[in-house]
Parts: sequence; C-alpha cells; structure tokens
Amino acid sequence: MSAYLVRRLFESALILIGITLVTFVLLYLVPADPARQIAGRSATVETVQNIRDQLGLNDPFFLQYWRYLTALFQGDMGRSYLQRAEVSELIATRLPASLLLMVAAIVTELAFGLTIGIVAALRRNKPVDHGLMIFSFVSISAPQFVIGILLLYVFAVKLGWFPIGGYGTFAHVVLPAVTLGFLGAGWYSRMMRSSVIDVLGQDFVRTAQAKGLGKARIILRHVLPNAILPIIAMIGIDIGLFMSGIVVVESVFGWPGIGQLAWQAIQRVDIPVIMGVTMVSATAIVLGNLLADLVAPLVDPRIKMK
Repeated sequence: MSAYLVRRLFESALILIGITLVTFVLLYLVPADPARQIAGRSATVETVQNIRDQLGLNDPFFLQYWRYLTALFQGDMGRSYLQRAEVSELIATRLPASLLLMVAAIVTELAFGLTIGIVAALRRNKPVDHGLMIFSFVSISAPQFVIGILLLYVFAVKLGWFPIGGYGTFAHVVLPAVTLGFLGAGWYSRMMRSSVIDVLGQDFVRTAQAKGLGKARIILRHVLPNAILPIIAMIGIDIGLFMSGIVVVESVFGWPGIGQLAWQAIQRVDIPVIMGVTMVSATAIVLGNLLADLVAPLVDPRIKMK
C-alpha cells in the first residue's frame, strides 16, 4: 500500500510538471501580447516594450519557464498582470464558491442519477426503462451551456423561481448545480442500472427471495448496498468532469468561482492567472483520480492495486 501510494504520488508530480510545460508552451505561442493588454491600445511601441522587459516576456522561453517553475516549487504562483494581486490570493478568494458548487453538483447528480438507474433496472426492458435511458443519453450528450441557458430561460426568466445569476443564497446555487450535475446524472444512471441488474442476478439475492423476504427489503438490504459499491469509487473521477465544465457554468450564471476567474483571465491574456487556475484544476483532477484508485479496492475487494 505504501509503495503504491509513493509511486502514484511521484507519477502525479510528473504529470503536474508536464501540464505546466504544455500550458506554458501554449500560452507562449499565443499571438496576443499581455503587455499590449496592460498598456492599452493607444500606448506607444516603446511603452509596450518597457512593460515586456519588466515582466520578463522578452527573455528566452526556457528562462521564463524555469523562473516560473522554481517560483512554483516555493509556493509562489506569480502576480496577476492586470489585477495587481497575488494569483494565490485571487484563487483563494474564488475557490470556496467553486467548492460549494462542486459539492452541490455531486449531490444533485447522485440524487438524480442513482434514482433513475435504480428505477430503470427494476423496470428493465419496459417503457419506463427505455424512456429513462433516452433521458440519460440526452443528459450525457447535451452541451452544458445549452442546458444552463435553457434552465435560466424557463425557471428564472419565465417562471421566476430562481435568480438569473449571482451568489449567496440556496436559490442561487440550484440552477448552476443542476446544470453541472446534469452530465454526471446521465453517467450514474447508466452505471447504476447496470450494477443493479448485475446484483439482481447474484445467488445471494435468489437465496433471499427463496426465504420469502419482501421485495422492498431485498432491494434495500441486499441489492443497493452491493450495487452502489462501484459507484462510490467513481465520485473522485467526477472532479475532472466538474473542472472542465465549471468555466462554462460559472460564466453562464455569473458564479464568482475559479471558472469565472479563468474566463476573465483568458479574455485579458493574464498568463499568471491562467497558469494558476490550470495548476489548481489539474491538481484537483490528479488527486481525484488518485482518491478514486485508493478508495476502489476498499469498497470493492475485486479491484486490486497494481
């Protein structure tokens, strides 16, 4: 266990370093000039060049990357070009909102996904099953920004049940959480359906039926506890899906999280902020996958660590 954990942590560190290199290369090749964004459109060429010198943007690529990497190892993510604040402070102020949205989205997708999966499995090959599986297919395929806009139009604009955007109350988190959890609900419903069907065919379920136990008791006491084990291990992987969709969802709903911060930084070519948000997101994804790999053997003994 300890050797496996050390190896995985080492591999995770290498992955994160690789992500910094790839992201830095892409930002280096972007034709937009951060110095021009800072100086403004009316600035002279000399002013822009002075800003580039101050920021070290005229240095060779490998020198810029080495300077960033060494500072990162010391816990310094740099300073925002435009907001004149430490990137770590900007992320720290936005991270609680994103974590709140992530937790709410996980609860939403589990509530909808597991319920749909269980009902579909118990009504296998019936119209209810077919209808629910069509719904899960649509939820997996639909772009999140489309779902978000539709939810805003129906429940905020037309019905007025929820605010159009903002942050601070339970009503503000409902629509963003449903939008972010909509994709996951589709995946979980299909996985839960397959898991329940598999458990229903096991010998211990048939034994419980032969003893005359009620259907509800068999489902609650024997089927669900065993069917949900593979699902638990998958929750950590959801972090990757959330981090990829959180930029769009937060932008649609005006949610003040790191996704919105990333979108604003991309529009302004604020390289330190883009790098900082990318590193936080990548770290969350890597740790989420690591957590899933560690939890999986505990909840399902059939899975072995290699």
